[in-house]
Amino acid sequence: MKKHNYSAGPCILPQEVFEEASKSILNFNESGLSILEISHRSKDFVAVMEEARALVLELLNLEGKGYQALFLQGGASLEFLMVPYNLMKTNGKAAYLDTGTWASGAIKEAKAFGETVIVASSKDANYNYIPKDYSIPTDADYFHCTSNNTIFGTQMKSFPNTTIPVVCDMSSDIFSRSLDFSKFDLIYAGAQKNMGPAGTTLVVVKEEILGKTGRAIPNILNYEQHIAKESMYNTPAVFAVYTSLLTLKWLKKLGGISAIEKINEAKANLLYTEIDRNPLFKGTVLKEDRSAMNATFLLENQDHQELFDSMWKKAGISGINGHRSVGGYRASMYNALPLDSVQVLVDVMKELEKNS
Repeated sequence: MKKHNYSAGPCILPQEVFEEASKSILNFNESGLSILEISHRSKDFVAVMEEARALVLELLNLEGKGYQALFLQGGASLEFLMVPYNLMKTNGKAAYLDTGTWASGAIKEAKAFGETVIVASSKDANYNYIPKDYSIPTDADYFHCTSNNTIFGTQMKSFPNTTIPVVCDMSSDIFSRSLDFSKFDLIYAGAQKNMGPAGTTLVVVKEEILGKTGRAIPNILNYEQHIAKESMYNTPAVFAVYTSLLTLKWLKKLGGISAIEKINEAKANLLYTEIDRNPLFKGTVLKEDRSAMNATFLLENQDHQELFDSMWKKAGISGINGHRSVGGYRASMYNALPLDSVQVLVDVMKELEKNS
């Protein structure tokens, strides 16, 4: 039976990417070697890294605008540390928007470097909305936000205008919707949502904001070092980078970000329409802040849980249990999830209504 993978991460990737990546495990580029064993300094893999970095900038429309793309390791969690290390001046301060678990994790790391101003927070309502109409201090070294919140199912639909550098954790919605990415000075994202398997982290940074902290930065944590070494300061996650490249090429062939955005909107509209229509379900976040990537919802009556769980499992649906801090259900609809899979879930929800 076909599985409909709603996992929040690691998550679904395109089938053709799996097929191409599997071939490379046995014989990469007809080299007689596996992608898992080739040297990261070999011409074949250097070409992969160069193409992947260039394609990132092309898809984000940042070519020739002073940005560098890096494939690093350590996940977004390491970027929580690297961002203040590289951007917060000695005795400086940073501004953060608190919209969920990952934003609060970034705030915790930043506090070790200097004054950390929380400009707004939705913690008071268990992060079920995105704060608005907040002020960003103009004397801060940077402003940090999280564009999409996987656990709570909220997504920023607009971003503030400010004169200071803007940093955004886009781990769970990068490459999913059209934005003016030049408004951001630094973007980071774990690969394991919309880009590839777990193991590599994308960083896109405007070079002119670096080298201004006045502090010594360990080389492995220094963006300038990684730029100078062309994302090869240490051995990269070879297979994860290669699979990310395949996914980016799939996205480009599809028509790029504008094309996938239309598909993602259709998926989100289909599911949220059913959540709002069906009296057995209810959403968990403010409608205007609903995420197109992670739809969170609850049963109105927990007496229906056993039947609903058995029904969606029988339908081949996987990974829709909600995060323990929210409960209920979470349907993660990343780029590679087909519209047909969302229709299967909606059909199960309608069938539950008929049987109740």
